[in-house]
Amino acid sequence: MERDALAVVPEAAPIAPKPRRANAFRALRSVPFRWYFGGQIASASGTFVQTTAIGWLVLGITGSPASLGLVLAASGVPPLLFGPWGGVVADRVDLRKLLIGTQVASAVLAVALWLAAASGHAGVPLVIAVTVLGGVVQIVDSPARQAFVARLVPSADLASAASVNGVVMNSARVVGPALAGVLIATIGTTPCFAVNAVSYLAVIGALFAIRPLAVPAAATETPQGVAAGLRYARTRQQLWLPLVMMALVGLLAFNFAVILPVLAKETFHGTGGTYGLLSTMLSIGSVAGSLAVGLVRHPRRVYLVAAAAAFGACLAATAVAPNLGIACAALVATGIAAFCFVTLASTALQLHSDPAYRGRIMALWVFVYLGTTPIGSPLTGWICDAAGPRAALLVGAAACLVAAGIAARVRTPPHPDDNPAAARCAAEPDADTVR
Repeated sequence: MERDALAVVPEAAPIAPKPRRANAFRALRSVPFRWYFGGQIASASGTFVQTTAIGWLVLGITGSPASLGLVLAASGVPPLLFGPWGGVVADRVDLRKLLIGTQVASAVLAVALWLAAASGHAGVPLVIAVTVLGGVVQIVDSPARQAFVARLVPSADLASAASVNGVVMNSARVVGPALAGVLIATIGTTPCFAVNAVSYLAVIGALFAIRPLAVPAAATETPQGVAAGLRYARTRQQLWLPLVMMALVGLLAFNFAVILPVLAKETFHGTGGTYGLLSTMLSIGSVAGSLAVGLVRHPRRVYLVAAAAAFGACLAATAVAPNLGIACAALVATGIAAFCFVTLASTALQLHSDPAYRGRIMALWVFVYLGTTPIGSPLTGWICDAAGPRAALLVGAAACLVAAGIAARVRTPPHPDDNPAAARCAAEPDADTVR
């Protein structure tokens, strides 16, 4: 999931005129986006049902947070090794057809895990195999999904679309873990895999019905390949700064799938329901955070600094929470700050990328967001084993504060909305406009 780059058009995407009234949901005026929105709600919720169930299943089999971290890291290995090349594919093929293929492949993997669990053969090796194959699908699926959103709405509504897309994923973080917690506590983990398998029918159906508003013409003069995207992003602050921040935060702070099961089971001596509760509290905050970003017309650097610093402070508060109730409250605040940061960074990359490069830029974003998992998850699992989940949360908090410090020290030009002279320069090829 990374940078949207371009060599033959101005550095920053044109900034839409100020709307008279902020509306976080204005992207839903687009019929294609509404179809996509509905399908994604069902599919993403199913995905988080399965992710929650896998975490509880593996922890129950192994009893080791470190082992859980290694299993969850498996899905990030393919994006870590080959993630940027997924963006090249996304920039060269029909995104709708590509997404139909990736969703069908994901559904097949969910069915395989469901059948294995139902027959009693869902051991750790099989779970690892399924997660690795799922990571292979993600190589092209993640950048394609992010780039596809920009083709479903007018350019003036792109910030809203990015925010609403974040709301979809983060709403799924509420619905998915909550449903998984109920299923795990009552009838076990197997039904969770069935729910995920069936949920893909909604998004596949929506993709068949969707016709994008416009498909950009092929950029014949635009350099192709990963190297061209990297060169473009490297020299542009509005692209490399969010990526560097996400790489650091993603490595050490976004390992909730490892930390929360251990926090529920070992710190608060709870059950699968406790794990589901903690995950749901985090997700409630994440929905609020994504919605808040929808009211922002442009993701400035100062907002990234504030969101990263708040994320670190909230992680620290969660780490020192003396009981389950306070931990739940702290996780709501953590979710707000964390997904304000994620949505702001992702929106900045999409707003400052040309359609011909958007797949590669968002592939870089996926690379730093998910590709850090193979390193961060085992490291977090080891910290949980050695010093407990509270220590792992404090390490993540420190990473967020370091990222905020880096962003605070980066010098950027004034934002066009604040400086009319800068606004006139925004169309210049060498103007950096993100702040």
